[in-house]
Amino acid sequence: MSLSRIVMRLARNPGTEFADGDDRRGYTLVAPLTEDGKLNEVEFRSFRDRCTVRRFAPDEDPAEGRLARRGDNWFFDYEEGTDVDDEPVYKLGQHRFVLGEYVTVADEEGRFLTYKVTDAQPTN
Repeated sequence: MSLSRIVMRLARNPGTEFADGDDRRGYTLVAPLTEDGKLNEVEFRSFRDRCTVRRFAPDEDPAEGRLARRGDNWFFDYEEGTDVDDEPVYKLGQHRFVLGEYVTVADEEGRFLTYKVTDAQPTN
């Protein structure tokens, strides 16, 4: 089993304060990927404790959490035992985590923002 380190940075989001994007805001994930770059659901079940997420932004402390799944829905979970802090990710299981692909994540206010995959490398 191989995990990958995936970096997503805030892409252009017209109509928001991030109309031009912001490379200083984003997420770093550690997760198993299939050969075509999608989340590997089978491997995730076996190694979910090692699947992490880190949210970063210049004006806040990094938030450390885990990649989680409930039914068919994937989300970022920052505090186990509560769903108040969960960040849903739009159709995460259908996305390809390869350079240049886009992923949509709901922020703390529930609005969906687009992020661009800027790095996806196997971990050692």
